[in-house]
Amino acid sequence: MPAKRVSMRKLKEILRLKFQHHLSDRAIGRSCRISHRTVADYVNRFVDSGLSWPLAEGYDDTALQAKLYPEKSSATSAPEPRSMPDMKYLHRELKRPGVTLYMLWEEYRQNEPDGYGKTQFYERYRSWANKLHPTLRQDHKAGEKVFVDWAGKKPEIVDPKTGQGKPVELFVSSLGASSFTYAEARRSQRLPEWIGAHANMLEFFQAVPALVVPDNTRTGVTRACRYEPDLNPTYQDFADHYGLAIVPARKHKARDKAKVESAVLIAERLILGGLRDQIFFSLAELNEAIGQVLDNLNNKAFQKLDVSRRQLFEQLDRPAMHPLPAKRYQYGEWKKAKVNIDYHIEADRNYYSVHYGLIHKTLDVRLTDCSVEIWHQGRRVASHPRIYDKGRHLTQLAHRPPSHKKYLEWTPERILSWGRKTGPSTEAVMAKVMASRRHPEQGFRSCLGILRLAQRYDPDRLENACRRALAIGGYSYKSVKSILERGLDTQPLEQQEEKNRPSQLELLHGNVRGNNYYN
Repeated sequence: MPAKRVSMRKLKEILRLKFQHHLSDRAIGRSCRISHRTVADYVNRFVDSGLSWPLAEGYDDTALQAKLYPEKSSATSAPEPRSMPDMKYLHRELKRPGVTLYMLWEEYRQNEPDGYGKTQFYERYRSWANKLHPTLRQDHKAGEKVFVDWAGKKPEIVDPKTGQGKPVELFVSSLGASSFTYAEARRSQRLPEWIGAHANMLEFFQAVPALVVPDNTRTGVTRACRYEPDLNPTYQDFADHYGLAIVPARKHKARDKAKVESAVLIAERLILGGLRDQIFFSLAELNEAIGQVLDNLNNKAFQKLDVSRRQLFEQLDRPAMHPLPAKRYQYGEWKKAKVNIDYHIEADRNYYSVHYGLIHKTLDVRLTDCSVEIWHQGRRVASHPRIYDKGRHLTQLAHRPPSHKKYLEWTPERILSWGRKTGPSTEAVMAKVMASRRHPEQGFRSCLGILRLAQRYDPDRLENACRRALAIGGYSYKSVKSILERGLDTQPLEQQEEKNRPSQLELLHGNVRGNNYYN
């Protein structure tokens, strides 16, 4: 039944809202207080009339009515049908970078000077595109976006020993332009699994898109925010390695992730439904079966496009994507660590050195399977082989202060060897000095002070002074220095001093008391 006619003023308002503001039929109906079916009838009549909006100057209401209702005007003959380009061709071309509908219309008018005007051309294409499947109706540029997510429903593998089934995760991704789909099963949703699935996906594509659009999953996004979501540092490091950008879908915006949600739905039906009667005893078996399902899905033609996902991928996405880097991403976890006063940071209960100038700084630490990289303000300041025995230290000599480097050259054995050149008593005093400290290193300076006394006094006097120090139990630099200053080293030892002289065993082992202790 033909729609009720409205005034020409209202008719022009309908056409203005439709072709100038691109409102829906229902929105126009609410604005003009008429049925949306009436709006659709007038719009279809206008499109079929061959006219374009805005109307040419001087085009009056009578001429417009004659065009919309040619049966009422005997002077007007039916317009000759005009040709349109193949709609599938237009649809494919629009997915290529830089191609717009206006550009395609200009090319069309060059070949068809008497063809449809821009408004009619746009309307006819959009009317055709709106009849497509919703997942194919979105405007995604070739090679631009890949959408990724975990499936809500989980496949299962069976333990061959116990016969118990264990659910695993299903990772699904879909390219925006071609809907080319990738999926694989992973053991969990932990970060290493998430990153590993991404790396496998890119190797499956053998190319890298410009953007990855994940859902706001806590695996890859540490803090969900509509405008500036915080990415996990490892996820960001992965993106930097492949030269792509991570743009998480906005929270509560289903349209941002409609592509992957549709792919997840299809994958769940084909993978979980199609493999429901098969039993898998390992992740490898399950992923092999998933690979066969993916081949069938990507090679099957769309119902309304007569082209498959794989064909669209080869025609649209792959030429617009970037090549893979030479090396696959090596997984590494990022952590924060503060440099302690001993110029070491703690990572996984082990300790790694950095330059002493970074003491008290908070640094970024990247832990891989075989290395520990330490970064400060975007610059790598240290790198160590990773150790797994807890409580160990790895120290590079270049990281130590100059005073510590010199200090490390001193060892108890080396200090005693210097004393031995002067004489056994000098060596014995130095051994006593180190034994009296909690750590032998704490006595190094005293021992060096004793040795330097030989520069002011001759070595023989130093040896005699050390012999008297042993006799009186003066095991210190100050005691030896006092003996030399007072000239006591030149005097003979008294009998009591000889009696109190420690044995050779006591000289070498400070924890031995000797006979004199019990007298």
